[in-house]
Amino acid sequence: MSTNRNKKLRAFALVIGMTLLLIVTPLIFGQISSTQTTRPRAATQSIPNGAKLKFKGVVINRDADTFTIRDRNRTDYQVLITDRTSIKTHGGFLRSGKKYPVTDLLRGLIVEVEGRGDAQGQLVAEKIRFDESDMRAAVTSDTRVTPVEENQARMAGQMDELYAVAAEARHEVEAVKEQVSALDDYDVSETVAVNFRVNSAVLSPEAKRQLDEFATRTANSRGFMIEVSGYTDSTGGEAKNFRLSRARADAVVQYLAVNHRIPLRRFITPMGFGKTEAVAENNTAAGRAQNRRVEVKMLLKRGMSRNAKAPATTKP
Repeated sequence: MSTNRNKKLRAFALVIGMTLLLIVTPLIFGQISSTQTTRPRAATQSIPNGAKLKFKGVVINRDADTFTIRDRNRTDYQVLITDRTSIKTHGGFLRSGKKYPVTDLLRGLIVEVEGRGDAQGQLVAEKIRFDESDMRAAVTSDTRVTPVEENQARMAGQMDELYAVAAEARHEVEAVKEQVSALDDYDVSETVAVNFRVNSAVLSPEAKRQLDEFATRTANSRGFMIEVSGYTDSTGGEAKNFRLSRARADAVVQYLAVNHRIPLRRFITPMGFGKTEAVAENNTAAGRAQNRRVEVKMLLKRGMSRNAKAPATTKP
């Protein structure tokens, strides 16, 4: 009798134990899975007003007047670009580096920034320095001149954590089919196309008039960027056409910057696309004339009014 009762108690205890095991096991594995799949998120660091700071990191986002940089500790900093910001490569034997325009601050570029904090917690950049090799790598990724695999192989050979972060940022750029599509928060607000004579990158009086009208429409806008894309017709060699199309794009940027004082930081890196993306047939003179063009687009940040005025402390 006692034996039967002991057997029943053991069976009951076994059932209770199995039930508890079934209940606890999913919770344990769920917790482990959640812990393993959670990735650390970068924290944006606010910089004290007036504090001087110098650090190194990778550009992970570019805006009209600012860009975000992430250091090896995965901390993000907001950096403000001004007309006084010095942008150069690291100096060599004589400590004199090559100057670069602000338009070349691409996502994925590893930079060293020096400046002071402002009232908004941003770092107002006084100096921005980088290596020439890193600039070439960033340009390669952004414009897709060489296969993606070459850049990935280069990044895979770097053991430093900073280069691993750079690879993440460049992977996002490589997935973008058009340069401007990286600016997900911008919409095309204004557009104009100016045409050129055969084998020429000189702006005609008509082209200048069109650009003058375009510039007046940007005068009271905030949070905008300008995309400039150059093209040719199908005549001539491919290499020559790429050079000519880039020269035409550069001529437009120079005209808008010099004659209308639009800061260079407002321009996305101008691109020359050669004879690609024709808008008309190249088998007629009229069609070729339409294809010898530069397209200029004003990209307005979503939520910004075209007539919004900047605060008194903010530069255009």
